[in-house]
Amino acid sequence: MLTMIFMTRSELRSTLLSHLFPVRFRSRFFFPAGMVCALAGLFLQSGCNDTGLAGVEMLPATDLINARNLVEKNTIRAYTYRDDSLRTDESSTSLLGVFHDPVFGKTTADLALQFRLNSFPDFGSNPVADSVVFYFYYRMIYGDTASVQKLEVYELEGALDPDASYYHDADLSSLASAFKLGEYDFKPRVSLDTTYNDTMYQLVGIRLHNSLAQKLISADSLDLVNNDRFLDYFRGLYVRPVSAQGQGAIVSLSLLGSTSRSASAVVLYYHNDEDTTNLACYVTEFSARVNSFQHDYSPARFYSQINQETTGDSLIYIQSTGGLQAKVYLPFLGGWRDSSRVAINKAELIFTVDTIASDFRKLPLPTQLFLTYVSDDGQEYLPKDYSFLPAYYGGYLYPDYTYRFNITQHMQSIIDKETGNNGFFLTPTNKNSEMRRAVLKGASSAAGVKMIITYSKFNQ
Repeated sequence: MLTMIFMTRSELRSTLLSHLFPVRFRSRFFFPAGMVCALAGLFLQSGCNDTGLAGVEMLPATDLINARNLVEKNTIRAYTYRDDSLRTDESSTSLLGVFHDPVFGKTTADLALQFRLNSFPDFGSNPVADSVVFYFYYRMIYGDTASVQKLEVYELEGALDPDASYYHDADLSSLASAFKLGEYDFKPRVSLDTTYNDTMYQLVGIRLHNSLAQKLISADSLDLVNNDRFLDYFRGLYVRPVSAQGQGAIVSLSLLGSTSRSASAVVLYYHNDEDTTNLACYVTEFSARVNSFQHDYSPARFYSQINQETTGDSLIYIQSTGGLQAKVYLPFLGGWRDSSRVAINKAELIFTVDTIASDFRKLPLPTQLFLTYVSDDGQEYLPKDYSFLPAYYGGYLYPDYTYRFNITQHMQSIIDKETGNNGFFLTPTNKNSEMRRAVLKGASSAAGVKMIITYSKFNQ
């Protein structure tokens, strides 16, 4: 089969030269003067005679490929949706507190967790329970550090399963006893480590009712023989915020231990005939740790627009903790699907933060967002560009308060009809372990969502 390849004259000369003189000869050897003169004559002839080289008369008068830029904004649509199906078990950090956000409304984070024995305890002769305290560490605070909120602690009656999946709308209170073990007026504070210029971990201790201390010290030896038996006997604690003075805050709890601090624990203090000592039951990597998040958006100005696509808003709202996400449509991409003569060099989708509405100086923005596409079967996936290289895919917060996504390969897959064009979802990263939110300029805003495309068009 005969295949025709079109080239410009300069490309043809370069090709002939590369075939006549491989790289190793061109770079390391000299050639006889006669050969050089013959070659010079060949190129001079080709420059003066249009039919001197076979096929040159078939070359087009213009370049075969044109590189072009396109900025698309007018057809993009974006809406605010509720996030759903967020898993909250065994996340890297857990969240606790209540926060009355002036823009997003009320968010509440409660927590259920298990505690495990390090070893089989020996209480000694005639042990007497003195007290029991629940300890946890926190460091990051999102909200008003001047607000005091009340925390309540209950024993779990229902069992948590470390191997099960739990979601942000789980009713953890249904697993708890009606008897309140303790309460605590919690005012989060920030302490700066001047050596490392970072915030320090803060320790909170909540004294619990002595009935739990008595339960632990009265346990039968068979209930303490291993952690499976112990977790049937003492199933853990449920902690919830019930009120806040002022705006309140959500704090990030570091429940697991590290080289610099102990894990969160329930510590039984007791004495016996020989000594005064304690027994610590720790949160470990094998402990179930489950968050539940509740959101009340009724005070928010955008409340009536959530999950609606009838009218576009000039602002879109995203929030972690199973809160809000943006649904983004790029309908113009459908027009490229039959563009077989187009290759995408770069496709960048840009979102701009509304810095006034976000109040980012008091409430930090997400450091990165995730953009997922909706497949033809309704499932969400990360674009090919993320699999190629996460840093290339992007989504990070830039100094100009924009989030930028490189979805070049994904757009090419739409053109090649490998992927449908069913829209995207935009959410914060770490949304089950970090409290963050942002207000972005919507599609109808003058500085709203836009896409910059650099592409090559084949003219023949």
